[in-house]
Amino acid sequence: MTWSDIYERARTRLDAAAGYYNHNVRVDLSTESVIVRIPIEGADVMDLRLWREQELLPAIAPYVARAPRLVFLSTAPPFQIHEFIEGVVLNDIAPRGVPCPRHVLTDVAELFLQLVDVPRDVLPPIPDEWPADADSAAFARRLTSLTQWVYDTFAEQYRPLFARFEIPDQPLACLTEIWPTLTARPSVCVHADVHRKNIIVNEGGSVFLDWELALWGDPVYDMAVHLHKMDYGDDERDELLLRWSARMPPQHVAGWQPDLRAYLSHEQIKSAVVDTVRYSQLFVANGPWPYAKATMLESMAAKLNAARPYWGISTRITVDEVESALNDWVHDADTRLGSGVSRNRHQYRTG
Repeated sequence: MTWSDIYERARTRLDAAAGYYNHNVRVDLSTESVIVRIPIEGADVMDLRLWREQELLPAIAPYVARAPRLVFLSTAPPFQIHEFIEGVVLNDIAPRGVPCPRHVLTDVAELFLQLVDVPRDVLPPIPDEWPADADSAAFARRLTSLTQWVYDTFAEQYRPLFARFEIPDQPLACLTEIWPTLTARPSVCVHADVHRKNIIVNEGGSVFLDWELALWGDPVYDMAVHLHKMDYGDDERDELLLRWSARMPPQHVAGWQPDLRAYLSHEQIKSAVVDTVRYSQLFVANGPWPYAKATMLESMAAKLNAARPYWGISTRITVDEVESALNDWVHDADTRLGSGVSRNRHQYRTG
């Protein structure tokens, strides 16, 4: 079977598993299985992206033990083939609210330590306008600019829904005075997307998938994204931070406590803004649903309530209020947006 044959087989099962940017389809061959990653055409880019995953994986392979191997790359049509990692997705055995296998905490700390050792000169090129090494404040401002760009890009279409959710025009204003206070730490390769659906657990170890959002930046940010997306219990969180801060080189975790809180603030605000758009698109399209609709509604309410204190809002939004707003949005979508929000695609460039 040729690589093209494998791709064509995968294309018949694009609903098998998908993230926001790629379909991930397992194809079983006579002697092994592989994962075919096919870009989702026209996907709205709402995360900062610096490199192409297919260029990054070979670069980090000598330094990062628990990352998938790139087997084949095609540019026309665009797809990647990765080795298939045996095991189970962490989210399947330990969804939010369920403690992770204890080795996961060790493996995460080890991953972040290994990323420190990836030399910049082996990585794909970085644009000249990218924040300078160790300029944590400039790196943070780049994150903020992306989140504000998402808001501004969708503001006209989504203003009624933003208003229902009380999202202000400048949702990140509270961070303007915080970023200059960040401690300067050496920049490293950061994964920036380690969460329960991107971790495969097998034989007492973990493999970390989906490197498409990797960046050159502040290692404390990597931990902040991880904590935000994992939603650990207090004991797990404290244990991970203890292991991580003890193992990382001192200069890479200098001043980490207040800066971790600042990055977490950004992630909470970003989730409220970005997922207002993403979740509403799912409701208009009536799926595909990554979780049950009731879970999605509870999640959206939680995200908005986490961000509201930063906007000076003391009241909490209820799940019923979120459902009512999204149902009204779906009802009015055809007349208000014409072709539908799910077909209006926007791209963000780092440069």
